[in-house]
Amino acid sequence: MLQVQFLRENKQSVVQSLKVKNFDASTIIDKVIELDDNRKSTQSSSNDLLARANSIAKEIGVLFKTGKGEEANSLKEESSQIKEKTKVLQSNLSEIESEIRDLLVQIPNVPHSSVPEGKSDEDNETIKEVGTIPKLGKNKKPHWDLCSDYNLIDFELGNKITGAGFPVYTNKGAKLQRALISYFLDKNTGAGYTEFQPPHLVNEASGFGTGQLPDKEGQMYQVTEDNLYLIPTAEVPITNFFRDVIVKKEDFPIKCTAYTPCFRREAGSYGKDVRGLNRLHQFDKVEILQVQHPNKSYETLDLMVDHVASILDELELPYRILRLCGGDLSFTSALTYDFEVYSGGQDRWLEVSSVSNFESYQSNRLKLRYKDKTGKNKLCHTLNGSALALPRIFAALIENNQTTSGINIPKVLQEYTRFDIIE
Repeated sequence: MLQVQFLRENKQSVVQSLKVKNFDASTIIDKVIELDDNRKSTQSSSNDLLARANSIAKEIGVLFKTGKGEEANSLKEESSQIKEKTKVLQSNLSEIESEIRDLLVQIPNVPHSSVPEGKSDEDNETIKEVGTIPKLGKNKKPHWDLCSDYNLIDFELGNKITGAGFPVYTNKGAKLQRALISYFLDKNTGAGYTEFQPPHLVNEASGFGTGQLPDKEGQMYQVTEDNLYLIPTAEVPITNFFRDVIVKKEDFPIKCTAYTPCFRREAGSYGKDVRGLNRLHQFDKVEILQVQHPNKSYETLDLMVDHVASILDELELPYRILRLCGGDLSFTSALTYDFEVYSGGQDRWLEVSSVSNFESYQSNRLKLRYKDKTGKNKLCHTLNGSALALPRIFAALIENNQTTSGINIPKVLQEYTRFDIIE
């Protein structure tokens, strides 16, 4: 969420920048500023009345002490009227502040200057491509067939007990999944990230703090009776660790990692994108997150991108890094890099990670701050990334490493799986 003062001071540049996200902010920003002017005026009137009430209270005490009861009673009547006027003003102030907040949450984060223009993922910019596309021959299979042949995942059983998009991993498929999770966490903790196991349900305030609510409410599973939400990513609970926190400057950067299942309704998804593991309602993911000083957040973003790349290098998967265009950039992100791995069995690229800098957008919602040299509270920057999302990594691994004798396991995973081939 952007700050009102920031919008006041940078209205034209914000409007121009948000055009990259294909969002016209001019009208809504004008309305926010108009309401904020009204808020200031109302607050000033309320303050004046409170000052007058305090003055009257002192006068009444003096008048009673000096035997001027009639004058004191007259002032008590004025004081009563002031209290009623103050109640009205405070009610008006609350309504205005609510209107301002309702408008602010409709304004996306301002994209970084490096974000390219574009309307969809077709306009994303390829930054780097690494590795060799596997040549598997005419008998290659997609992962859903391999999972059936080698008894790795039972899609039908998941559909029976829950529904489509809830697979059941079995035998060496389950071991490979567990191996990937352990490997990712070890890589992250080895890079200085502290591991956590957060709750898988969050309250409304947590969903609002990271920007899932109200923007993505329709994509989240809700436990209506308790007004709780199943997490779409570990980003939500982990970032909310720091809600209403003032970070000490010497504690930067704060680095967190966590494995969680993730739950997404994925409403509107259809076709080839939902086949097998390509798009699920429940999936496993290991997340990395940092809280950083604003002066170092983009340096940190580059380091996080390099970290994710190092994992894919060790997994020996061909991948590419994309800088998302404005039309594909999320509501809350200022700059995002996507990682895609090549899926040899499907002959297509699959997204496996997004690494984003949200700058102060989440921190303003969270009231996540630090004190600058003058002792003033300033907003921190938050960043997060997938390191990594499991389903498509699993799919690409078994597709790219299929042979006539079985599915080879990358060397880096063998100490976790305790086998080097699935036969």
